[in-house]
Amino acid sequence: MSLNPKRTVAELKELRELTADENGAQRVAWTDAWQKARKWFATKLVGLPIDHHHDAAGNNWVTLRGASEKTLLIGGHLDSVPNGGWLDGSLNVLAGLEVLRRFAAEFKGKPPVTIRLVDWADEEGARFGRSLLGSSAFAGTHSIAADRARTDRDGIMMEDALRRCGVHMDHFPEAEKERANAAAYIELHIEQGPVLEKLGLPLGVVLGTKGVERHAITFHGQEAHSGATPMKQRRDALAAAAKLALEIRNIAGKHSDAVCTMGSLKTFPGIVTAVVGRSEATLDQRDLDAKVLSQMYREAQEASKRFASEENCTVEWSRIWSIEPIPFHPHMIELCEQAVREISGSSHRLPSGPLHDAAEVSRAGIPTVMMFVQSLRGISHNKIEDTREEHLEMSVAALDRLATRTVEWILKAN
Repeated sequence: MSLNPKRTVAELKELRELTADENGAQRVAWTDAWQKARKWFATKLVGLPIDHHHDAAGNNWVTLRGASEKTLLIGGHLDSVPNGGWLDGSLNVLAGLEVLRRFAAEFKGKPPVTIRLVDWADEEGARFGRSLLGSSAFAGTHSIAADRARTDRDGIMMEDALRRCGVHMDHFPEAEKERANAAAYIELHIEQGPVLEKLGLPLGVVLGTKGVERHAITFHGQEAHSGATPMKQRRDALAAAAKLALEIRNIAGKHSDAVCTMGSLKTFPGIVTAVVGRSEATLDQRDLDAKVLSQMYREAQEASKRFASEENCTVEWSRIWSIEPIPFHPHMIELCEQAVREISGSSHRLPSGPLHDAAEVSRAGIPTVMMFVQSLRGISHNKIEDTREEHLEMSVAALDRLATRTVEWILKAN
């Protein structure tokens, strides 16, 4: 049985029919719809010469034993955001399944190295706000103490929701044993951005995932009557925040791949007849270069203090979360470049702004690379998320070519 990329597209459509509604995909982790998707996936494994189990963090493992215990990992995630797209995460898993099928058929159930496909648990963090949950348990970077008391919008605790699905957070460290014999990790993903489409390229090679600095910024001014307070005497916390919202665009604009986003803003008292006495904003800054990320963070802090002073306000910062830039393995990048060029004739290297499970795998010291396939309109996490079917088929073929080259590299290295 040879590789059949059209089957991957058909299975993606089948999954969409099963777990989406008129608003998009609804496979949020730790929900009934997500578990329904996983049960459906299990039906696709029937008849394959594989072992199948869930680890202590809920990660879903499919193992095709090889002549060598050295292992190629292929990963993705079936969970989605609410009202999400039909490709984000699920393409990775189903393309990986097709590659595993090809290895099983070509080598009569015994490839040169072991091939393991993993559907990571809760990549999105959509329900409880903790992204990359399963892969962080695998990598040993989990944060059980901080995560167990997280709640969803209905007040359900994360620990309780996981237990309902048979996962106990205290056992997360046991997932680290899945790293045994892992020699390389590859992952295919839709780009989720507009770069490849703008360049007219179907596929790209991912250099790594950008580091993130995420902070809460609070400006303190003075509430006052909007009709009685002269403009020059106001201590307007919103004005200071608004200036910063514009300035971060200039800060990011100094660097070709950097992004800065003030994604939320709350004002108090938040009524039309009062000058804003307090504004609470969030800032997300990303770049693949740690020095650039540090510089942008420093410049944003300095700008916030300057604008606070101009508006006769004060400002305070608190870190929400941060992660360092994760560059992928140089030789794996070269292998991915070769595979992409062989299938599509050309390639482009680019960083990933969104985080992916591949970042956690790379942090665990496993040689890692990702491949992107073009996204139409650069839109993801939205029901209109889409990629041309011919590009989807090319991406499956390119992932398969990358898997073959990586297996050859693993054998030479060992």
